[in-house]
Amino acid sequence: MDSTAKCHDLFRRVDAVELGICLTAGRAVANPVTRYVFLIASRLGNGIFWYVLMAVLAVSGPEGLQAAIVMACTGLTGLVVYRTLKQRLSRERPFIACAAVRCSDRPLDRYSFPSGHTLHAFAFTTVALHFLPALAVILIPFTALVSVSRVVLGLHYPSDVAAGAVIGILLAHLVLSASTLV
Repeated sequence: MDSTAKCHDLFRRVDAVELGICLTAGRAVANPVTRYVFLIASRLGNGIFWYVLMAVLAVSGPEGLQAAIVMACTGLTGLVVYRTLKQRLSRERPFIACAAVRCSDRPLDRYSFPSGHTLHAFAFTTVALHFLPALAVILIPFTALVSVSRVVLGLHYPSDVAAGAVIGILLAHLVLSASTLV
């Protein structure tokens, strides 16, 4: 069995366990207010929030400009990594794998592993907090909300979100380390 087939087999086994979590989390969107909050978080986490933050940081002074540049480099690196992983691993989203999982937002692509929203949220938060720890009050809750929204909206499995978080943090540290060499 080749490595791709092994990954697909592993995903099938993990999916069976995680579908129950997806179904339970998805019940939260039955409440319109809750659904709206998670939709807004997810859509802001699609890039808008982060682009605005980078723009504000870029004009806030030298440290903010440095943070914005490192965030942009981290974002581009994250984009390449998550798109490559999604295409190679091809894990179907929960609502595709199980008709009982309600999809409450339009997916950006077909595959779920890893969560790009979560990867970028954790990467951007890690970089921003490296330079400006006072932003933790805003960024940590927002990052958590974006990450949870992906499961609640039926777009990701919990392991997609966990993998996105780990990859995002690792990428942030990698780019931060590389930026100190320049």
